[in-house]
Amino acid sequence: MKLAATVTGSIMAGMETEMRTISKAVTAGIKEAGRGLKGDLRKQVVSAGLGMRLSRTWRDRTYPNKGYNAAAMVWSKAPQIIRTFDEGAVIKSKSGFWLAIPTPSAPKRGVGGKRINPSNFPEHRYGPLRFVYRRGRPSLLVVDGVRVNKSGRTGRRAKGGAFTKTGRMKQGMTTVVMFIMVPQVRLKKRLDVKREVKRWERRLPGLIGRHLGN
Repeated sequence: MKLAATVTGSIMAGMETEMRTISKAVTAGIKEAGRGLKGDLRKQVVSAGLGMRLSRTWRDRTYPNKGYNAAAMVWSKAPQIIRTFDEGAVIKSKSGFWLAIPTPSAPKRGVGGKRINPSNFPEHRYGPLRFVYRRGRPSLLVVDGVRVNKSGRTGRRAKGGAFTKTGRMKQGMTTVVMFIMVPQVRLKKRLDVKREVKRWERRLPGLIGRHLGN
């Protein structure tokens, strides 16, 4: 009985050591896969031309850091934007028929410092917006009688009016397109999150095995 107890104790100790080794390898493999997936998703966002700022919204976390049920979670802090470019989407105006897309000539910020749109357009500086309907083509919102400098930047509206008594626009004045008006915009799919997830799922057994061999 004594001999049997000694042998059993040695076996149990050996098994516990082996289980700890496997546990560490599983956790290390999961952690490596999570970080690798995050890195590739960040690269995919940049390659799609969506910018470094959006790419950095990807995060990863490994838990519970031990045991055989370790898992890695990879997520974005901008899930709606990522989902839009991962699935594609049709964007419509929340209020009204038209969706207003600012042109490069429009100021970046409107009255109050918020992102520019027709409702907060600084008409006190550029003058009132004028709607131009174009059949079969996107309609426009323009401002009349403003100056454009040599670098192409739009200046303030001219004092004293932009038109002569005959109705012609004064010299040096022009009409500038501030918004392009469309019923909707269709965004094409530019990301493939599932592809990266499946690729790292296939690599996971090999990662765990490599850590077992260390």
